[in-house]
Amino acid sequence: MIRGEKVGLRARQESDLTVLHTELYEDVATYCRSDTRAWRPIPAGTPYSPFALKEPTEQAAPFSVVELASGELAGESVLWGIDVHNRTAHVGLALRPAFRGRGLGTDVVRTMCVYGFAIRGLRRLQLETLADNAAMIASAEAVGFRHEGTLRRSSWVYGQELDEVVFGLLHDEWAPPAKASD
Repeated sequence: MIRGEKVGLRARQESDLTVLHTELYEDVATYCRSDTRAWRPIPAGTPYSPFALKEPTEQAAPFSVVELASGELAGESVLWGIDVHNRTAHVGLALRPAFRGRGLGTDVVRTMCVYGFAIRGLRRLQLETLADNAAMIASAEAVGFRHEGTLRRSSWVYGQELDEVVFGLLHDEWAPPAKASD
């Protein structure tokens, strides 16, 4: 497990799948705000679920997020679009509704930077979010990500065209936590 201040990132477990699928996928309106893929009716427990256990790949590293204080599953995070040649990747996360508003998102982003920069040796991390997602924008900025641009009306979200903002962080701009994660 990679530990932050408030969260730990661990491999996804079978027991996580139904909870993540029910709370993060079956809430269609929220899912549409957090993923660029169109929602489709997919049952939990099938290999088609976005949370299904899959063979590891070089292009994606999915984690379950655990709140350290309670030991409870708080959500999921993923380093995706990993480009080993250019040493870049994208950061994504989704927290279960009961765990939002606790400052966990910032710690997830910070801990994903530990994984991306210190463990994987990447040189650039990128994060995209809807322009009205104040919590994600605040988390990105708190960790040191810089606003690099706005993609106007680039997201189709539940019948609306919305702007998406792009943030980037370079390895030499990153301030690693004072205490190394284990």
